[in-house]
Amino acid sequence: MTNEQYYEMIRPYQDALNLLMARLEVFNHTVYDRSQNQPLHNIQSRIKGKRSIEEKLDREGHPPSVSCAKDYLRDIAGIRVICYFVSDVELLVKNLKSQSDLIVIKEKDYIRNPKPNGYRSYHIVLGVSVCYLDCREYYPVEVQIRTLGMDFWASMEHRICYKQERGDKDEVQQILIRYAGILGEMEEDFEKYNDRYIEDREET
Repeated sequence: MTNEQYYEMIRPYQDALNLLMARLEVFNHTVYDRSQNQPLHNIQSRIKGKRSIEEKLDREGHPPSVSCAKDYLRDIAGIRVICYFVSDVELLVKNLKSQSDLIVIKEKDYIRNPKPNGYRSYHIVLGVSVCYLDCREYYPVEVQIRTLGMDFWASMEHRICYKQERGDKDEVQQILIRYAGILGEMEEDFEKYNDRYIEDREET
C-alpha cells in the first residue's frame, strides 16, 4: 500500500468519523433537559495509521493491501467515548442503536462480561452513511464507550503490560483484576449521588 493509496482510502472513513462525532456532540448537549450535567466526559477520535493497518493485516494473515483493509478491518476509524457512569454508557448505546440511519455491524459488551484480565468497556461497530453527489455508502466506525474508571484502568493496564515480557505477569494480572473490581464498586457508589439517579428514585 503506497502513501497515496492510503490517503485516498481513508478519506471516506474520515467523513464517516466526522459525521458520527457531530452526532455525539449533539447528543451530549441535548440528552438531559432537566439537568446541566452532560453525560459524556470526553470524546476522542482517530484514523488508524498506514503502518498500524499493515501490521494488523499481517497479524491476521492478510496482504497489506487497500482491498484487504476494506474487507477485513472494522476499526480504521475509531471513537472513544468517556462517560461518567455505567447508566450513561447504557443510555448512549441505546440512543445509537435507535438511529435508523446507523447500522450495527458488531458489538461486544465487556461491561456485563469483562475480559479475563478485568478489562471493561462497550464496543460497537456502526455503519455510518456517507452521502456523495452520485451515491451513498456505509463505512464502519468502531466506538468504544466506557466510564472514567474503566478508562483509567485501561490506560494503566496498557502502560504496564503492552508489549512487555514480565516475570511477574501472573501477579500483575491478579492485581489488575482486583483493582478493576474496586473501581467498579466505586462507580456504583458514586452513581447513587448522580442527579439523574436521584431524580429517577424520587419519581418511583
